[in-house]
Amino acid sequence: MPVASVNGQEVHYSDSGGDGPAIVFLHGFLFDESMFAPQFEALSPQYRCIAFDARGFGQTKWDGEKFTLYDTVADCIALLDELGVEKASFVGMSQGGYATLRLAIKHPERVNSLVFLSTYNGVDTDDVKSIYLSMRDTWREHGPAPVVGSLLDLFLGTVDVAGDLRAEWEPKWSARTGDEIFHTINNLIERDAIDAEQVATVTAPAMVIHSEGDQGIPIVLGETLFNSLPNGKQMIRIPDAPHAVNLTHPEPVNDALKRFFGEFA
Repeated sequence: MPVASVNGQEVHYSDSGGDGPAIVFLHGFLFDESMFAPQFEALSPQYRCIAFDARGFGQTKWDGEKFTLYDTVADCIALLDELGVEKASFVGMSQGGYATLRLAIKHPERVNSLVFLSTYNGVDTDDVKSIYLSMRDTWREHGPAPVVGSLLDLFLGTVDVAGDLRAEWEPKWSARTGDEIFHTINNLIERDAIDAEQVATVTAPAMVIHSEGDQGIPIVLGETLFNSLPNGKQMIRIPDAPHAVNLTHPEPVNDALKRFFGEFA
């Protein structure tokens, strides 16, 4: 897979190519660009689909220094410059949605439309931050084994309903080092809040997709984001799905994306 040298990082990415409108996908915590394989398959016949591995994940070679969501934004914009993409639509999942929202605020001229998937605009509560800190420190001191199982349950579902997906992602997650997890979790828990007034400056057409069963980011937070968007077109609710709904329930997600991008890409 190709690599772009941007901002001192070696950023691994996928690009379906073609002459269609560009759609850029930003992945969630612990995942990588390959989490959007179902969306690439569904959309690449009509659209140029692009995704990249954020710092600390996948095959991107990052410099090991502290980073923030704004570095993810900068890497994304630099990658698009490298690929000659002036404007695009953006799909951000969870952590990728945090970055997508910040990109839309900082670089509105680069945005055609937006999809926020299993994400929201606020910051984590102290209780949630404590869980992240415990996970970070446990991973660094004892490795991934004590925590990966519960994360697979949360993001993908239990073994009886998501066995194949768990088998695909467990080794990828377990390969993450303690230092990688240290910096990537700090990136999450130290993020700034984007309040409703800032969200109201995002005028591009937008859609929110959220699982009604999301235990990582409850759907009420996705509804709050949608209600703050001045040009929100549709709120899609997926029943009985975990956090990574684009992987576990690709059909309804892809159908929603096709309808939305058919009008707004």
